[in-house]
Amino acid sequence: MDRADYSAEAAEADFDEEAIVPDVLAGKRLDQVLAQLYPDLSRNRLQGWIKSGRVLVDGQTVVPKHKVLGGERLQLDMSPDPDQMPYEAENIPLDVVFEDEAIIVINKPAGLVVHPASGNWSGTLLNGLLHHDPALAGVPRAGIVHRLDKETSGLMVVARTLSAQTHLVRQLQARTVSREYAALAHGDVVADGVVDAPIGRHPSQRTKMAVIPSGREAVTHYFVDRHYVECTLLTCRLETGRTHQIRVHMAHLGHPLIGDQVYGKRRCSNEVLMNFPRQALHARRLGLNHPLSEQSMSWSADVPEDFAQLLRLLESGNAFNAD
Repeated sequence: MDRADYSAEAAEADFDEEAIVPDVLAGKRLDQVLAQLYPDLSRNRLQGWIKSGRVLVDGQTVVPKHKVLGGERLQLDMSPDPDQMPYEAENIPLDVVFEDEAIIVINKPAGLVVHPASGNWSGTLLNGLLHHDPALAGVPRAGIVHRLDKETSGLMVVARTLSAQTHLVRQLQARTVSREYAALAHGDVVADGVVDAPIGRHPSQRTKMAVIPSGREAVTHYFVDRHYVECTLLTCRLETGRTHQIRVHMAHLGHPLIGDQVYGKRRCSNEVLMNFPRQALHARRLGLNHPLSEQSMSWSADVPEDFAQLLRLLESGNAFNAD
């Protein structure tokens, strides 16, 4: 599976192991060096850690074939692989929009982490899914095929069988899954447009993504819905599904999302906008071909109450004076 399309809010890794590259290993590939330093770990696992950013060389992420010079400081995140850990079912209320024998469509609330990771090993959507359907324990990642950031609300699809999961992953890779978001951005976005800019791990801040030349292809279409004072309501449609894609792309345009604490460092005079506690982003429409029938299906979900209240204040012109 293409993990770049399995988007998650980037969690800061716990680099719990450090080592210095011995001079005698100078000129070797990083994966070969690690295999010698940690003979109890398989080469495949080490390569996977390097590719996923769980190994730093002098504070930077590199590729497995990176050749070392000797003397570099290595940092490793050796925490358990989230996809291989057994997880407990937890009685977490889920807003199920649709379900049948193949899929479940969830309207995820803001604040709910999708998949356990460092700092969030329980209380996630995955834990709630295992309670909702214990049979999901037999499907990798409890059937989750794509993610929403913790503070992003909206629609997600979950596979109930391995075959359905494979079908959905292929649709994501073929870009036949349609995903539409409501987004409130800082400033006056003048007209509709498209951002075609590659996204990859930030070169120095591992918990962030960034537009970088070496990143993976990322395309976001955006459409102006409504202009407000100091902000613009947008519809965003994903052509690709990179981590934090809409947030990174809108910040790249100079219009970060309202409430985005990671990419939205932009000041304005509207205190209500400045105090909105999360990124104003909601996955409101989802479309796909059903894994069994191949029938085209779609679902929609209104923005949640916090987002709706903010829009009402902007519509009424009382946003500046609201409590």
